[in-house]
Amino acid sequence: MHRTAARCARAVTALALVAALTTGCGIRIPTDPDGTLDRVENGQLRAGASPDGDRVHVDGDDVGGPLPELVEQFAASVDAEVAWTVASEESLVTAIEEGELDLAVGGMTDRTPWTNRVAITRGFTGLPGVDDKRPVVLLAPLGENRFVSELETFLDQRASAG
Repeated sequence: MHRTAARCARAVTALALVAALTTGCGIRIPTDPDGTLDRVENGQLRAGASPDGDRVHVDGDDVGGPLPELVEQFAASVDAEVAWTVASEESLVTAIEEGELDLAVGGMTDRTPWTNRVAITRGFTGLPGVDDKRPVVLLAPLGENRFVSELETFLDQRASAG
């Protein structure tokens, strides 16, 4: 019994040491290996849009609809301006993979086939313009978990507001 208590004490000490070292190094969890959220905050959010009925519509250089409005609101929440790129879903996925876009919206749902190429947010219903039958997802760079976490927290707030 005494040995178990000593092991637990050593494990707790080791965890505290790791936490202290990572905090001192400025490491945050979740993390963005490529610094997406840090780059976007107070800067520019590079967003892609693929036209999709009433949810995402494009008229010349203007991108509108409920999903682009959410992207604009998310950008405002991190003091960023949105720079839009309009293209097909596959072209947007490729642009995210190549580091040219930070996120994409369009007709992507929780059944999207792009799961092995980009990060996918959880499926959201209750967002403006999104019906309960087709939970919408947004696409982001793989591994940028801090950025995706910030985006999902924002979307959770908007979905709960109705």
